[in-house]
Amino acid sequence: MKGTTPETRWTEQFPALGTGPIPIEPYISAEYFELERDRIYRRVWLYAGRREEEIPNPGDYFVQDIAVCAASVLVARGQDGVIRAFHNVCQHRGSKLVWGAQGTTRAFMCKFHGWTYADDGRLMRVPDEDQFFDFRKSEHALPKVAVDTWNGFIFINLQEQPEHTLTEYLGELGHLVSGYDFSSKALTYGYETEAKCNWKVWRDSIIEGYHAPFLHAKSMAKLINRGNNENPFAHLLSFRAYGPHCVLSVPGNAAVKPSPVGALAMKLAPGMTRTPPRSEKDLANLPGFLNPSRNPNWSFDIIFIFPNFQFHLWSSGYYLAYSYWPTAVDRTLAELRAYFPRPKNAAERFVQEYSKRTNRDVILEDLSTLEHIQSVLKSGGIKNMLLQDQEVAVRHASKAVNDYVCSPGRPARSALAK
Repeated sequence: MKGTTPETRWTEQFPALGTGPIPIEPYISAEYFELERDRIYRRVWLYAGRREEEIPNPGDYFVQDIAVCAASVLVARGQDGVIRAFHNVCQHRGSKLVWGAQGTTRAFMCKFHGWTYADDGRLMRVPDEDQFFDFRKSEHALPKVAVDTWNGFIFINLQEQPEHTLTEYLGELGHLVSGYDFSSKALTYGYETEAKCNWKVWRDSIIEGYHAPFLHAKSMAKLINRGNNENPFAHLLSFRAYGPHCVLSVPGNAAVKPSPVGALAMKLAPGMTRTPPRSEKDLANLPGFLNPSRNPNWSFDIIFIFPNFQFHLWSSGYYLAYSYWPTAVDRTLAELRAYFPRPKNAAERFVQEYSKRTNRDVILEDLSTLEHIQSVLKSGGIKNMLLQDQEVAVRHASKAVNDYVCSPGRPARSALAK
């Protein structure tokens, strides 16, 4: 079994991507940002930031604010067990109906005038109702938002009539990612921050590994490549494109020498902190879509779902879910949520806390760098970005955005073609 990096030029396998520079104008232009709002975020399916098991009981709900579309979406599980989504706005005077991020209730009451709605959106009670004119409660239910689930992840679409179903939107990728038991992992921790950068600057930083040996030299670099003479720059083990979505396989470093705390974590819970190489048995038991080259020095796969959601499936058995929401042309709300197997003992719980600290450090390293990038993009000192082959996912995602923005008359589904 070979453990070396495939000598592959990924970009050349997708001629439509080209190999030229990428303009920075989409990262700084307010006009381009408005087009992204109208032609992407108001049209496509968006991950709502939660999984089904996070609202397991009738009456459970959460709110997802989508600043780029000036929208607030209320997602609730009804008394019949069905998950529904609504615009989070009272139909009386436009007050925001639910102010909290999440909770459980049998009904939603507006704090302004007490209008009360059932968890299926029906208007149930209007104080002093007989003072209204020609009024029928049945005509003033909460406006519905399209909602669907995929592998337990909840998605919404802000179009009144979505141009395509979630299944159609995900296309081949939706069928590919199977055989992975997402529901056996529980939400363990999360981070949220507002970064002073364009949402694509944030996106680009976590769909390529070229920066890891340098920016993350003190945090995670050793886990994937630093000190690995066979693959010193973390060349990808695989890159696959599925319409605007893509999947990347990231290498690991079999020669890693962990810190004293890291070594303790590996000793306490080896199954949750295992580093490459993977055994023949481990590789054979992987779901087919993960690490398709079956390289033993594999660390994790990145599954990117256009435009702003991705999750990292780690070889050690947990996954990270990332969302990055535009709030302005130079502002992004970034969310990270980590899902681990439920700990069976204190040792496994310790390992989860160790992961929490490591991911915190990685985010802080990214955050400061990305804000510095945005601060100088308008200077005129750079007009284009030069991308190398290992940044193929950045090139692919940039083209997907441009396809939507620059082809307004084309049905969105046509952008899904390979």
